[in-house]
Amino acid sequence: MRRRALWLLGIATLALLVVLALLDGRMHDAGGPGIIPFELAGSAGRAAEILADWGHDGRAAARLSLWLDYLYLIAYGAFLWLAARAVRDGALRRGWARLARPGGVVAALALAGAACDALEDAFLLLVLGGHGGSVAPPIATGFAVVKFACLAIALLYVLGGLAASGVARLRGAEVRA
Repeated sequence: MRRRALWLLGIATLALLVVLALLDGRMHDAGGPGIIPFELAGSAGRAAEILADWGHDGRAAARLSLWLDYLYLIAYGAFLWLAARAVRDGALRRGWARLARPGGVVAALALAGAACDALEDAFLLLVLGGHGGSVAPPIATGFAVVKFACLAIALLYVLGGLAASGVARLRGAEVRA
C-alpha cells in the first residue's frame, strides 16, 4: 500500500513540478526572476521590484504558480513523509538504530516544510494582490527559509537511507556470490 502511494505521489510531484517550471519560464519571459527569488524577496521594496519586472503576464503566471503550489506541497509533503517513514521502518527491520532513531522527527519535518510552504504561499498571494503591506514579504521569506531547511533535512535523510540500503544490498550480493 505504501509503495503504491509513494509511486503515485512521486508521479504527481514530478508532474506538478513540470507545470510549475513552465510557469516559472513564463515569469522569466515576462522580464523578471522566477518564483524562488520572489519567495526570498525579504522586503516590500524587493517584492515591488519583482512585481514591476514581471508586469501583468508575469504576475498572472506567479499567481497561478502559487495556487498550483498548494497541490504540489500536498504531493511532495505526503511523499517525503511516507518516504522518511519507509526509511525509518526499513532501518528498524535491519537493526540500524542510528538511522531509524531520527526517522519520526524527519517525517514530521517533511510535513512542517509543506505547512510552511502553504503559509508562505498565502503571504505571497497577499503581496500579489497588493495587500500585506511591508510585513507580508519578510514573513513569506521566513516561512520559505524554514520550508527549505525542513525539506532539505527530509530529502537528505531519505536519500541517505536509500544509499545505505543500496550499499547493504550490494554487500549482501557480494557475500552470496
